[in-house]
Amino acid sequence: MKPKRLTGLEQEIMDRIWEMEGDFSVRDVLEHTYPDGEKAYTTVQTVMNNLCEKGYLNRRKVGPVNLYSIAIRRREILKDETDGFLKRMFGGSSLSLVNYLIGQDKLTADELARLETLLREKTGDPGGNA
Repeated sequence: MKPKRLTGLEQEIMDRIWEMEGDFSVRDVLEHTYPDGEKAYTTVQTVMNNLCEKGYLNRRKVGPVNLYSIAIRRREILKDETDGFLKRMFGGSSLSLVNYLIGQDKLTADELARLETLLREKTGDPGGNA
């Protein structure tokens, strides 16, 4: 079953959760994600419960505390999200996306060099004769 899409705040919290190991509580996520108290405990708790409903997290009760664990890893949804974006915005063409990114002149010289290296590795031409 494909999970429901994440809201902005859910994505923000999941991005931090995906960095965590093992089981965690709301307090753990709150302190890891908002160390300066930018969000209330109850806000994070509500979002985490929503993430359980959407299938991104598992929840189990241990005494008075709810412990959560990751149900869906980032890499598991990355393909679906990327494919959907490519289809919606670029007619499914990866080349169109790459062409767009290059045309925006936002890639640094280092990023362009890395892109060239990746292309050579992908084509099996380590000498730069791609």
